[in-house]
Amino acid sequence: MSEQAGRRIDANRLKVGVTLHLRENVQSIWENGIFQNCVFLVQLLKLSPVVEEAVLVRGGEGKVAHPSMMLEGTGIELMEVGDAYEKLDVVIEMSSQLSDDWVKAYRQSGGRYVWMRVGNDYVIDIERAMFNKPHSGLSSDKPYDAVWTIPEYERSCGDYFSMMARAPLRIVPHLWNPYFLDRAIATLPTQTPWGYQSGKDRWRMCVFEPNVCMVKTSFIPMLVCEEAYRARPSMFESVRVCNSLHMKDHVKFLHFARSLDIVNHGLTTFEGRYPLADFMASCGDCVISHHWENGQNYLYYEVLYGGYPLIHNSEFIRNYGYYYPDFDCQEGGRMLLQTFERHDSEVGDYRRNVMALLSTLDVANTENVLAYTRELQRLY
Repeated sequence: MSEQAGRRIDANRLKVGVTLHLRENVQSIWENGIFQNCVFLVQLLKLSPVVEEAVLVRGGEGKVAHPSMMLEGTGIELMEVGDAYEKLDVVIEMSSQLSDDWVKAYRQSGGRYVWMRVGNDYVIDIERAMFNKPHSGLSSDKPYDAVWTIPEYERSCGDYFSMMARAPLRIVPHLWNPYFLDRAIATLPTQTPWGYQSGKDRWRMCVFEPNVCMVKTSFIPMLVCEEAYRARPSMFESVRVCNSLHMKDHVKFLHFARSLDIVNHGLTTFEGRYPLADFMASCGDCVISHHWENGQNYLYYEVLYGGYPLIHNSEFIRNYGYYYPDFDCQEGGRMLLQTFERHDSEVGDYRRNVMALLSTLDVANTENVLAYTRELQRLY
């Protein structure tokens, strides 16, 4: 037990909060990965032997979580910022950014403040500055005790994060479990079963890249589909490119799209944003993905969990799904062709392999709990 600036702290019985930004009205858990990540982190912290209490700290203008955030039933408390100041020993800034003055006062009172980064802010910030877009987050004068991030950002963002924050960078495990996905699957109509259905003569290809930043876009997946289609058009029923409605009338994108047979032959549709469970159950057999310095994504885990073939270039999961390297569209196309030939006969082993991967991401995985516990202890 120690006293720091008047705050009594037992480093073996810590009270920890993770910030969550809430808006008024509708706000879905599926809008981005960070909302799920906040919950997963609190779930893990509750299992840490040095954590007495773990909560979400409510930031933003929203007073209560909308039902579409699916927080009911998690058993996680939403704590007001004012209460967090008085009650918590560690606050992890993740979804909601608390004010500089609040953070300075909190640390002066003896609290520890961590910056948890789960987006490629290096690229996002550059794009927004160069192309005069509204900022997504700002550098601040907050005094941080540490910056935590996940392995996918160590190379591109590590120095950017730590030098801006003037705090040591720590790499922590990526977390995922099927809690939210299972709840979504449970609401699906019986006539649209979730999970890969074998025995089809043609596949409905799906692309889910968000197309809001260059680290995850639809261009390479469309070219992968094009490469496979030119070799074997009979295996294609459709190509659905989600999250692309905002681009479909852009002159450059139109020129690109109209250079492709999958578009000119009427196979491709450009769609809005949909939760993966709903869309794959009704419209998809296979997912083609691409990243650039953003190789750990919940999309991958959700697709793999359903036994769907995932054609991807993520070096973090190169032994799972069906991997092609870098920006190699020809190899991606060849992999898509091979996958169509192989997946039905391999789907049993595929599912077993996937479950081994997903167990390494689980919040209850002992190594994950110990990794975050070590970083909490390092703060003291």
